[in-house]
Amino acid sequence: MNKILFNRDSIELKEIRELIEKQSHRCLVLWVIDCAPRVISIFEKRYPNDLRPREAFNATILWSKGEIKMPVARRAALDAHKAASDVNDDLAACAAAHAMGHVLGTVHVETHAMGLMMYGLTALVLNAPIKDRQKVIECETQIFYDRLKFWESETDKEERKWASFLLKNDVPNKEKILREKLTTKKANL
Repeated sequence: MNKILFNRDSIELKEIRELIEKQSHRCLVLWVIDCAPRVISIFEKRYPNDLRPREAFNATILWSKGEIKMPVARRAALDAHKAASDVNDDLAACAAAHAMGHVLGTVHVETHAMGLMMYGLTALVLNAPIKDRQKVIECETQIFYDRLKFWESETDKEERKWASFLLKNDVPNKEKILREKLTTKKANL
């Protein structure tokens, strides 16, 4: 069985991917911080003594505020991915831990926001009984979408400290750039 059920081209993620491509970097950071707890809880219920995914989530908040530097954040992300590797046979927990690495990565570059969708949704689906999985896909993608729509309208109203590199407004959305590159590459095949 694949360890990840979704990718950037998954039809289930099309609408949210398109919405992600329209968002500011700060919006995506707030969105992943908002959505991560539902996913991380899957790992923490099964492995309460392994704090690495939670530490990656905490580092997300700190880095987005400029309170830690990239090397510390990078270590926390790598540790979350190592936690995933350590529970490789528990597919839902593995995906949840990988999702936290991508949540943290979103502070660095927007393309990691899709990692929350791909790994986080995989974790949520695999955590559900088989008979409920299609319903979970529909329900959870709607929740992720609705939360992103919320942050789309609320990001600029959010009063919080930001890392200086997240204050730039004149940078193109990297997920959109990636989509354009992939589309061009497919067209040239």
